[in-house]
Amino acid sequence: MITGASRGIGRAVADALASDWRVLVGGTRIETVQPVVDLLPDAAPFVADLTDPMAVANAAAELDSLDAVVHSAGICEGGTIAQTSRQTWSRQFELNVVAVADLTRLLLPLLRASHGQVVTINSGAGFHAGAGNGSYSASKFALRAFTDALREEERGRLRVASIHPGRVDTDMQVALQARAGRPYTPEAYLRPESVAAAVKLALDATEDAVIESVAVRPSGLQ
Repeated sequence: MITGASRGIGRAVADALASDWRVLVGGTRIETVQPVVDLLPDAAPFVADLTDPMAVANAAAELDSLDAVVHSAGICEGGTIAQTSRQTWSRQFELNVVAVADLTRLLLPLLRASHGQVVTINSGAGFHAGAGNGSYSASKFALRAFTDALREEERGRLRVASIHPGRVDTDMQVALQARAGRPYTPEAYLRPESVAAAVKLALDATEDAVIESVAVRPSGLQ
């Protein structure tokens, strides 16, 4: 299962895994999920608003087996501490942390049964916080804490990886740079496919190994 798989990094992960996995394409609306499902060789939709506990519980209850989940859905809202409202803090923590933890909790019985894998798409902001992105970084620090705790609690039953990309050429990045008033230069950023390759690396690790954390940064060579 890949959440947020209708665009950006999640879509790239779905494309990268489709040749070897039966992919569950996660998204909030069937209108955005189904076109991706139709393009993949053996895929199915997983439609739920991840901020709606009942919708998530109902969708998870429909599953009877699962080998891996990639948590790619998330939001990034910038702003200084002085500019950031309580609502903005709540929105980012709800989707970037709480929804990840709740969906993982619901999927744990299936993942334990398959000795499966959990991959969280974090960020470089999950290691370092800078001016203007305090609330986003805080949510990603919290996501890293969740991932680390899950790894230790489930060690020997599951493998848990945390992927930390730098800036990626996605719609989210376009919006972020526009808000900052900066020109957009796609070649300065990672391609979503490069992040997907890191996810695939973690998932393809042999059973005796777990790739716990991967940082992926733009090389500057282009």
